[in-house]
Amino acid sequence: MSELTFRINQFQQKIRQLEVRYARELDSVQLLAVSKRHSTETIRQAANAGLEHFGENYLQEALDKMNVLTDLSLQWHFIGPIQSNKTRGIAEHFDWVHSIDRKKVAQRLDQQRPQGLPPLNVCVQINLSEESSKSGVHLPEAAVLCQYLQALPNLRLRGLMAIPEPLSRLCDQRESFNQLARLFQQLQQTHTDMDTLSMGMSNDFEAAIAEGSTLIRIGTALFGLREPASTSVQNHR
Repeated sequence: MSELTFRINQFQQKIRQLEVRYARELDSVQLLAVSKRHSTETIRQAANAGLEHFGENYLQEALDKMNVLTDLSLQWHFIGPIQSNKTRGIAEHFDWVHSIDRKKVAQRLDQQRPQGLPPLNVCVQINLSEESSKSGVHLPEAAVLCQYLQALPNLRLRGLMAIPEPLSRLCDQRESFNQLARLFQQLQQTHTDMDTLSMGMSNDFEAAIAEGSTLIRIGTALFGLREPASTSVQNHR
């Protein structure tokens, strides 16, 4: 067993333990492996260990990896900020987008989604701590954007995502995530396809699971430190 496979298995066990600890339904939390700045060989090893969902932040890096890994059946999630001039590539090649934060981007993704593909699964990004350096809509603005997304035929509104400010104490992390969880529950009353609460990363996934996350985005805890940009895409077949 490789070291990566061991870490993935250990992490999956940790998720199951936390589901029990916080009275969550078994297997209700999905692991999204954040593979940005990691090589195609690393992704292949992770896929061989049973992972299917991979998150990327940079379009060209992701497209290069997809071209190398066409023999694998993977689900690709775009989780970074979206520039308007990148929407076509995202709409054409990704299965999920977690970082919708404005109508213009949503409209472009909808218009540029190829007709032969199923609707693009999308989440609205919420700026929980209202930090100017982070993308996302503020909590009171989320309902309006969700309503707009609901009417776009080539997008499927699946849920909410957030990257809260770093907090060290579990109780503070939980309080932050609880805001998003409550908003999610409210929006589910009118948006019946919403089933995804994308929150929790390597340093706060326990708090996220405790507060109802259905998908945690984990990079460093699985793969270790990121590789230099120049080596993150390697043509390993």
